[in-house]
Amino acid sequence: MNEITGRVNSQYAKVDDFLALKKKNQELHRQNERLLNLIKDNFEIPDTSSKIITASIPYDTTLGNHRKWIYQAAKVVSNSVSAQNNFIVLGRGSGQRLKKDEGVIDPNNGVVGIVTDVSENYAVVMSLLHKDSKINALIKNDPSGGGTIVWDGNEPNYLSMINVRKSVKVAKGDTVFTSGITTTFPYGLMIGTVEQVAPEKSTNNYIIKIKSTANFYNLQYVYVIDNYQKEEINKLIEKAKSKINN
Repeated sequence: MNEITGRVNSQYAKVDDFLALKKKNQELHRQNERLLNLIKDNFEIPDTSSKIITASIPYDTTLGNHRKWIYQAAKVVSNSVSAQNNFIVLGRGSGQRLKKDEGVIDPNNGVVGIVTDVSENYAVVMSLLHKDSKINALIKNDPSGGGTIVWDGNEPNYLSMINVRKSVKVAKGDTVFTSGITTTFPYGLMIGTVEQVAPEKSTNNYIIKIKSTANFYNLQYVYVIDNYQKEEINKLIEKAKSKINN
């Protein structure tokens, strides 16, 4: 009886440990979200040379920095890797301040995809493993070597970097990261590392095989990035386009 009771208690202890670990994991993600939002790179100093600007969400009121990026933790509730066009579903939506066109990264700052649709409590992310996905990227050892990250539909966790000039210095093991030239991702987030460099036939470019930083087979929690300045930038762009069309 003692042996049976001991076995039962041992199983209960394992269940308790599992539940405690799950709760601890969730708390760690919440703490990491708070820490990410304190990084100074997520703020920008406004140009106040001609006019004093009051920061609506300042990092330091004495410096007058404006928040640019904010990170929100989200749980992955659905994920696919085997289709030609893969999507990820997050358990957080417009009711929890998520919006369309926000960038998504994993806990290691690896780029995962972009939010394409939201409901009140859920959001759909176009994974990097999607044939319509296109992300601007740079190579660490030669930042002048920009290109576009795409997926050929073959191997999950392997991407391609196209439109890279042959004059660019690139080698196996080089880091590939976000360029920061769009309003979706900050500069310098990891996309992957170079696995193979091959000349593209009939062009003066390379095709570079990239091992993704994000492990798409094991996505449990992610961080969604909101650019607080995106709306203002987009309004200016739309205004400029309307002037050209007129």
